[in-house]
Amino acid sequence: MKSRFTLIWDEALLALAFRVTVEDVREYMTDGRRVSFIIERRLAWENKGWALAPSEGAGYDLRDPEGGLWEVRSIGRGGVYFTPSNQVGSGRSYEEEGFLAKLGLVKGFILADITEFPVVECYRLESSLVRRWHREGKLGPSARISRAAFQALQKDIPRG
Repeated sequence: MKSRFTLIWDEALLALAFRVTVEDVREYMTDGRRVSFIIERRLAWENKGWALAPSEGAGYDLRDPEGGLWEVRSIGRGGVYFTPSNQVGSGRSYEEEGFLAKLGLVKGFILADITEFPVVECYRLESSLVRRWHREGKLGPSARISRAAFQALQKDIPRG
């Protein structure tokens, strides 16, 4: 899988298949909580040798052909977070120890910018890069960054 690539969706065809409006498809596909399930599967099916995690609670989303574990995250209007999922949401809080443990578990993150759906720009980042951003103070206090901050950091992501 390349470090930068684009997924393109046919929103009219999706609306027809689901028997909903194009607006309904856009609403669903720009909600990171909902669309992640679909993006994970598309990445696994379109990249030879990649496989889905055996369950939603596996601690990772995809396994690469060499056995590396990857987490898939959406970049939405609220940005993107690199913490474990159990540290995000109502009543949950960030713990640096859990964040660093996550970086030790996964080889990296595959980020999908869903804000411009049906064109979804994707980025494959190794955990070492996220660790460096954290060490340099480029991530927010809870290892979350805005979409604009991520766009400014794209220069650090290898091309190809």
